[in-house]
Amino acid sequence: METKIFTDKVKITVKAGDGGDGMNSFKAYKGKPACGPDGGDGGRGGDVAFVGDKDMNDLLPFRFRSKYFAENGERGGTNLCSGKSGKALEIKVPLGTLVRDAESGKIICDVYEDGERVVVLEGGRGGKGNVRFTTATRHAPNFSQKGVKTEAHALVLEMKVIADIGLVGFPNVGKSTLLSKISAARPKIANYHFTTLSPNLGIASYYDKSFAVADIPGLIEGAAEGAGLGHDFLRHIERTRAIVHVVDISGAEGRDPLEDFEKINLELKEYSDKLYSLPMLVACNKCDVYGAEENLKRFKKKFGRKYRIYPITAVSGGGTAELVKAMAELLDTLPPAERIPADEFVYEKENDTDFDIFRDEDGAFVVTGGLVDMLCRNVVLNRPESMAYFQRTLKTRGVIKALVSMGCKEGDTVVFGDTEFDFVP
Repeated sequence: METKIFTDKVKITVKAGDGGDGMNSFKAYKGKPACGPDGGDGGRGGDVAFVGDKDMNDLLPFRFRSKYFAENGERGGTNLCSGKSGKALEIKVPLGTLVRDAESGKIICDVYEDGERVVVLEGGRGGKGNVRFTTATRHAPNFSQKGVKTEAHALVLEMKVIADIGLVGFPNVGKSTLLSKISAARPKIANYHFTTLSPNLGIASYYDKSFAVADIPGLIEGAAEGAGLGHDFLRHIERTRAIVHVVDISGAEGRDPLEDFEKINLELKEYSDKLYSLPMLVACNKCDVYGAEENLKRFKKKFGRKYRIYPITAVSGGGTAELVKAMAELLDTLPPAERIPADEFVYEKENDTDFDIFRDEDGAFVVTGGLVDMLCRNVVLNRPESMAYFQRTLKTRGVIKALVSMGCKEGDTVVFGDTEFDFVP
């Protein structure tokens, strides 16, 4: 028997595209080898976006590919031609997918609607070509700017099924059979525990009203602490507007349906007070089995005042019409489902003035930070005027002073990005 692997939580790595470098070039005509700068700007790197896709049912594709990088921007061209921007990377995910930052656990977005597009990482800016550095006194700048490099980030994708009604209950109580009777869904049905290994979704109708019903894999005692399949799938009813608790009222498997009902309710409460407080209808299934009538009387006597109870026989469809009517009427009284709000979270960009200095194991002074990244983009070390700008910036931003205060002496090695040089105060 082939079993499909259901995947509802994955970790992936994403990276927006780097900005393309600006071009350093000069026009040249026959007999006139240098007629002025004409280097174009580099292209912008591609963004990373998530797009909701109603045709996706789980996150299985992400089990086989975990790294997603957008295209880099192209280098600027001659004759003032800008480089081509990198193509944005659109990652399709099922509706109801939460995108979290893996490090902090904060929610970046909730992809809730079909076709919804959410940009989570922006591509790097392209570098400026040398023509952009011309001034009234500098007519032929012989340098250009590098594009902004982006960083890779780890994300966690967590799928939470979007449904109006969630079917819960012990394994083998008839949830899948009920779903097949009230909708066009065709879940796997068999007479053994844990036939359902993933949430199934169906659309039920009552006259002109339709609503989504999710069959959640069977819970067992201890599910809220991770026992059985429950811990993995309780998240899928966090979005539901109401719950239908399916009970095997026949007690055919030797369990007491009243105890089963209380145990599942306890699991819901321990997992989330919000789940426990959701409106609940009770479907007492297998009413055609011997012993069901007596158990139903006991059940109504104990829980009838608090819950609306509907006797059904899911196999034959008996009583399901009344249950569907009750579902539709209940949903009419409830507010619509809402997306899960995102946390206040953005990937911080380093400030161009920030820097830090430490000594490595070889005794060299290593300068890091946003200031280093900015200067590495803007400075061409073999150009005198560019180096003059580099030295002025180190003095005005306090890098030279900080190095001296740490004991850096003339001739000591200073590491700045990928470059090493001897310190001259």
